[in-house]
Amino acid sequence: MGISVTDSKLVELARLISEWPGLVSGPPEELIADSLVLLEHLGEADRVVDVGSGGGLPGLPLKIARPALTVTLVEADQAKAAFLVRACAALGLRDVEVVARRAEDVGRDPLYRESFDVAVARAVAPMPVLAELCLPLVRVGGRLLAQKTESEDLDGASRAIDALGGATNRVVPAPSAARRAGTVVVIDKVRPTPPAYPRRPGLPARKPL
Repeated sequence: MGISVTDSKLVELARLISEWPGLVSGPPEELIADSLVLLEHLGEADRVVDVGSGGGLPGLPLKIARPALTVTLVEADQAKAAFLVRACAALGLRDVEVVARRAEDVGRDPLYRESFDVAVARAVAPMPVLAELCLPLVRVGGRLLAQKTESEDLDGASRAIDALGGATNRVVPAPSAARRAGTVVVIDKVRPTPPAYPRRPGLPARKPL
């Protein structure tokens, strides 16, 4: 991948995460290394959105590894969003925007809707829910990269993915110290998301498609 967790900014990110109680579950170094498995799937992407960014994973490690990326971090939790702002300042990262709003609201905002080359997410929610939160943000021709495990039921998500304008491309094994059965689910955005989606905040999780 051309980069390791010994990179000075990645080391600093791990330190920042470790000093913010309750931000992540697991060793920051392992979680950062796990985030970097997405690098080979970004292709020629310029604009990336990280949905449910939490401690900046996977968005910030990808930005550090590919400095030319323009990255938007969507995180509704105000305390976590505050961490993201602080971390970006401490790391001197440019072209990173922190959006402290629900993903459902962001997906309906014309400023962000269908404007990203790639959406990324680390185990934010079951696949039908994740598809509704992420695919409205991806332009036609772009893709969603979802970090999951081998146990994820993708067959049950196919209807939701199709309804949102997506098509499952492939599932790639991507084991790491943090996720020994890890996979990357690659979903192509093949047509526009219908205007009805995403539904109002909370509804995708309560009543998955």
